[in-house]
Amino acid sequence: MAVTERFITRRELPANLELPPGPRLPAAIQTLVFMTHRTWIAPRWHRRYGDVFSVHLAPAGRAVVLTRPEHIREVFAGPASTFHAGEGNAILGPIMGEHSVLLLDEDAHLAARKRVMAAFRGEAMRGYSEVVERLAEDQVARWPVDRPFAVHPYLNEISLDVILRIVFGVTDETRLSEMRPLLRRLVRIGPLVFLGWLYPWLDAVGPWRRFRRLKDATDRVLYAEIADRRTVADLAGRTDVLSKLLVADPAQSDAELRDHLVTLLLAGHETTASTLAWTFHDLARRPDLLRHVQRAADEDDDAYLEAVVKESMRLRPVIGQVARRLATPVRIAGYDLPAGIVVFPSIALVQRRPSVFPSPEEFRPQRFLDGSPPPATWIPFGGGIRRCLGAALAMVEAQAVLKAVLRRVDIAPVGRPEWSKTRNITTVPGRGARIISRPR
Repeated sequence: MAVTERFITRRELPANLELPPGPRLPAAIQTLVFMTHRTWIAPRWHRRYGDVFSVHLAPAGRAVVLTRPEHIREVFAGPASTFHAGEGNAILGPIMGEHSVLLLDEDAHLAARKRVMAAFRGEAMRGYSEVVERLAEDQVARWPVDRPFAVHPYLNEISLDVILRIVFGVTDETRLSEMRPLLRRLVRIGPLVFLGWLYPWLDAVGPWRRFRRLKDATDRVLYAEIADRRTVADLAGRTDVLSKLLVADPAQSDAELRDHLVTLLLAGHETTASTLAWTFHDLARRPDLLRHVQRAADEDDDAYLEAVVKESMRLRPVIGQVARRLATPVRIAGYDLPAGIVVFPSIALVQRRPSVFPSPEEFRPQRFLDGSPPPATWIPFGGGIRRCLGAALAMVEAQAVLKAVLRRVDIAPVGRPEWSKTRNITTVPGRGARIISRPR
């Protein structure tokens, strides 16, 4: 069964099913509000309905939102045969592909995860920081000086180059110039395109036809790169992720490799760039903290830079929740939930619990220098056996960019603090994190 069909085809739920309280708006309205204003509506539902509440979202169906660490731990520690993350993510199947580690469950997921994890181990991870710093140095040299600009697009360019060079391992300038415009468009697909994945008859018209053509053009370039890479003489000595995947298992099909690359692109591009955009947005409004972070950058204080990144991910998570569809009945958070229900451990809500993070609205990197937070309270990369495979690379990239930028420039805020805007499954600064930059 195709991943999208698997996502749409749901088990019939019991007519007398008792779910936690939640909004009674029609599913279409709940879905629209959640897709476009989730950072605004989720906290309001939380305050009104409590720590466990239910929503009705298309196409997921009935879902239960979890905000307490002990309930989230139950999900992350639960059996993979019950909590299916692949089914919860399957709406992304048409773009990520059926071999994506995000869309597989149980044994198939473990096998794919093992192959991909092999590419993120070893000395290469330590060398990636230098590559990222060079890319960031080149980019910051092109930033506007002494006038307002949105920093988010510039950070997206850094993140895209990181993926092209470190993940894809592309060095040929002709191939790079061919890939960049295609991948820029691919990562910016809007939520409207999701409808075309659910209703195939839309595939021949409007934005859905344009997306299909974009995907086909992108796939052609990716398959060409994979074919070329299989023939290089120094494959075993290369440190990029694609080369390591080929060395680890040369029998992998081109389709499998393509799906891994696109998954790493979509999971690692917007997320890291948006985290950095929010970090610069917030630091620009805290001159005292900015000076502290600049000193850490000057002195290679990686522990403090890591704390800054972690606090930014806590305060403004780019992904608001993770999803698990229940393959078997389970009792969780005091409710007996049948197979077919989706549970949403809420990243955004658990990371702002005052009982865990006092004054949760304040940007305080010190929180992460005083010891690790309790389990299931800081979860921007998810948790359990489904924790994000690219987490280590994301942290390396974010710290290296912070270091490269703040060694070279001062930043100042522009206007009022920005709101969060939903873009696809991520939340980003509403005006692109506008700042003013000038040489230090």
